[in-house]
Amino acid sequence: MNTKIYKHVHSLAKDLMQAVHRKNQIRFDQCYAELKKVCEDNESTDKDHPVQWETLADFTDDLELAISIYDKALLKAEAINSKDFLSSIAFAIASLQVELGDKASAIEHLKNAKINSNKIADKDLKVEISDLLEELGVVTEVAEIIEVPEVVEVPKKLKEWKDL
Repeated sequence: MNTKIYKHVHSLAKDLMQAVHRKNQIRFDQCYAELKKVCEDNESTDKDHPVQWETLADFTDDLELAISIYDKALLKAEAINSKDFLSSIAFAIASLQVELGDKASAIEHLKNAKINSNKIADKDLKVEISDLLEELGVVTEVAEIIEVPEVVEVPKKLKEWKDL
């Protein structure tokens, strides 16, 4: 990701947090609009990145709208195969789906988050994913998926090993 954009998004996130803490809705709305513009301006360019969309969704009050923004971020994370973003975004979606009462969808997103989290260093996120799965009554170990090379049948020309 472009460092300049990352720093701008990070700065806007800090400003949004500060506005929330100070209960300054006007400042919050200004920063949110600026972050939304960054996302829209960079969409479908080489500057497009899941971090900006995930951040926008993080500060979106409307849960349905937040999920749709997270879905967009998830697509961007899939495009770059970022296990960190795939895990955190799927967890965020699942958390909102729990709030909305959509347990089945939440579980599916959590299972995907758990699979992707096998490849990340963030132990806290891994615990949060497992805890929410357990809270939803899912006690399942999701094993790491290992790619197995395709087995190709070779015509047998030798009768025994001794023929080598």
